[in-house]
Amino acid sequence: MNYRRLGRTGLQVSPLCLGTMQFGWTADEVTSFAVMDAFVEQGGNFIDTADIYSRWVEGNAGGVSEEIIGRWMQQHNNRRNIVLATKARGRMWDGPNGEGLNRAHIMQACDDSLRRLQTDYIDLYQTHAYDANTPIEETLDALNDLVRAGKVRYIGCSNYPAWRLALALGASERQHFARYESLQPHYNLANRAEFERELEPLCLDQGVGVIPYSPLAGGFLTGKYRRDQDLPESVRSSGIQERYFNEQGWNTVDALVTVAKDLDTEPTQVALAWLLSRPNITAPIIGANSTEQLNTSLAAINVKLSDEQIQQLEKASAWS
Repeated sequence: MNYRRLGRTGLQVSPLCLGTMQFGWTADEVTSFAVMDAFVEQGGNFIDTADIYSRWVEGNAGGVSEEIIGRWMQQHNNRRNIVLATKARGRMWDGPNGEGLNRAHIMQACDDSLRRLQTDYIDLYQTHAYDANTPIEETLDALNDLVRAGKVRYIGCSNYPAWRLALALGASERQHFARYESLQPHYNLANRAEFERELEPLCLDQGVGVIPYSPLAGGFLTGKYRRDQDLPESVRSSGIQERYFNEQGWNTVDALVTVAKDLDTEPTQVALAWLLSRPNITAPIIGANSTEQLNTSLAAINVKLSDEQIQQLEKASAWS
């Protein structure tokens, strides 16, 4: 496997990152262990989670994905071989400071994540979304202290608009704080403008690594959704229908299917290969509820798109 540098850092990560939102939700612990085993056996070393996973499920207090990963790393004694990323910002306990990016929340949330993950450091600690109620300098000062304390190696952000990321990068430069070395945006072939309009040029200019989530648009880009066909059963179907069931979405899927047939591969692999061909994309984040699903995604690493095929996909999915 050819590893990639994360942003300006010297950290080397696999070209696909294993997302774990489903651990303890749609994948039980046994399945989650099997997926992580298969991922590292094929050279994967980059695993992403968040403290709130999966707090939205009834009876889930959050932190479950982190706990599963912690038990898996303890069982395998492989912490040093894993580039571990997690996030903080969402509500994790009652009270006014139970969420947000203020110093009080960040410090407690980091210690809680370390405990659940059964480790003494986090490779990439990310702010899950920006907090308009907390000054950027306060957030970065707290994160900088975590880096200096050795609890965090690098910091990143997720779901930041370009203006907020630019302000944060400027604040880090002025105050000599650790800076955001990565961005985790919502980016895929069916949702391009949100990242490409302003965030992409900013990340290219500033050397910020990009680890997009939802690279398959919640399953829309796998080819299982087609024009004039009944919806497959899925916990995400309603949201996918509202977001992507339009003429441009169907044109994108048609192009994916055509290119996949030409390459004798799957639409899933073409959608991921397109992301991997984009400038400054470090590692799309893939999820898997089974080892079979994981293997389908990992095969994208070996798919090479021609310039003509890339143009075909980008014409069908073009935004204005």
